[in-house]
Amino acid sequence: MLFGNFNIPQPYNEPVKNYAPGSQERASLQKKYQELKQEKIEIPMVIDNTAHHSQDIREVRCPHDHQHVLATFHHASTQDAQKAIDSCLNARKKWSTTPFHHRASIFLKAAELISTKYRDVLNAATMLGQSKTCHQAEIDAACEFIDFLRFNVKYAEQIYQDQPISSQGIWNCLEYRPLEGFVLAITPFNFTAIAGNLCIAPAMMGNVILWKPSPKSIFSSHFLMQILQEAGLPKGVINMLPADGAEFVQEVIKSRHLSGIHFTGSTSVFRAIWKAVGNNIDLYDSYPRIVGETGGKDFMFVHKSANVQAVATAMIRGAFEFQGQKCSAASRAYIPQSMWSQLKDILTAEVPTIKVGDVEDFSNFMGAVIDDLSYQKISGYIDRAKKAEDCEVLVGGNCDNSKGYFVEPTILVTQNPQYETMVQEIFGPVLTVYVYADDKYEETLELCGSTSEYGLTGGIFASDIYAVETAYENLRDSAGNFYINDKVTGAVVGQQPFGGGRGSGTNDKAGSYLNLIRWVSPRSIKQAFCPPTDYRYPFLGN
Repeated sequence: MLFGNFNIPQPYNEPVKNYAPGSQERASLQKKYQELKQEKIEIPMVIDNTAHHSQDIREVRCPHDHQHVLATFHHASTQDAQKAIDSCLNARKKWSTTPFHHRASIFLKAAELISTKYRDVLNAATMLGQSKTCHQAEIDAACEFIDFLRFNVKYAEQIYQDQPISSQGIWNCLEYRPLEGFVLAITPFNFTAIAGNLCIAPAMMGNVILWKPSPKSIFSSHFLMQILQEAGLPKGVINMLPADGAEFVQEVIKSRHLSGIHFTGSTSVFRAIWKAVGNNIDLYDSYPRIVGETGGKDFMFVHKSANVQAVATAMIRGAFEFQGQKCSAASRAYIPQSMWSQLKDILTAEVPTIKVGDVEDFSNFMGAVIDDLSYQKISGYIDRAKKAEDCEVLVGGNCDNSKGYFVEPTILVTQNPQYETMVQEIFGPVLTVYVYADDKYEETLELCGSTSEYGLTGGIFASDIYAVETAYENLRDSAGNFYINDKVTGAVVGQQPFGGGRGSGTNDKAGSYLNLIRWVSPRSIKQAFCPPTDYRYPFLGN
């Protein structure tokens, strides 16, 4: 029973540590990195907060050193999925009615554990398993996930406080019930924070979760699960089953108790899941909520009035941080002819200075792409560009998978605005430039807006305010996150809610109340204090 209105603490964005040479945080992280690297661990499935094992045991290897085995993990089967569903449904009976301030305390505690005790652990695990530099791990695994935990709790409070008006003699209330069933969270390899958020956002609202983390990021996901358990998450609220392949997911979504899907991954997989849900629609107790953030073909559009040095920096950071493996990474750029010569000189001088290698070396700007399948896909695009008549490699283009899956930061230049690397998502460190005539600004804006099936991120660089306004209007539907004179990556929880439309997803905006509202089923409650005792209305009188 609640004796008081308990206010959630005001959230704030977790400060980003810089890991400068000689700093204490740098030494501490390097130590933890070495400890985890040398300690080969076994990662079980987690059902009812207990370890479960399977006969299908697979290896976790470092992308930047693919001979090094970090861990083994137990791959889930469809039979394991049914056990997890049963666990979820049992946990729901109590979790769905647990007072919000008790649920909130678990996630706020998890935020503090990551900020302090587990910061190095989660960052080092992300560096080792996903080949992120210390900076990329810090802004992801530590800061962004902490922000999700703190801000989402506050957003949940905001939702609960939104109540209808009442008229005389009546009290109206709105109850935000959890969904009836379980939520399937399917999480990607590229962001530890996203893996965590896709689970905790529905759970905060009283839902129970079957979590299928990507096997490519299971190393950091394992520690996320441990942190949530230490924070006090009751058994069965989140069950973690690492699995790969469509068969597992297709089996899970046949359950009549499926109430929602929280997904981040490829557009093709998301569409296949949505189709399968549609085919199964007669099976379900309720219509499942489907929330997805998928691919992107994110653009930088540059006007002749832009600051050329700022443009070059945004291109390099936006395209090549974390090897271009961000849904928001800059992958196509539209450059005015009058600027191109100067910009080209800057890029050809700067890009070769980018160091690529083992993230254990903190002087490296880039690590390896996630696995051999990704490596082959990216190198294939580069190889075709080298042979194409309407495309050339401006800088980079070398690939080496002898020790790790390394791809140089690569800039292509094409005369064909419909060339494949201007249209298709690559998910690697490849940026394609199209040079347009200065007097074709508006025409090229329309070209940019119609080239891709995606609509995730994009931006305009210009100091001419009228040019900015023109781009703002022309590209309204082309990006769910639109940047003016900044790189197109790096959305911050509470500041730039993230998500896009078109083929990029349902645009339910992670990092805002808009995402959390999808995980509740409101119930309107009307209480009449003096109900009528005669069915006759005044108009019935003579």
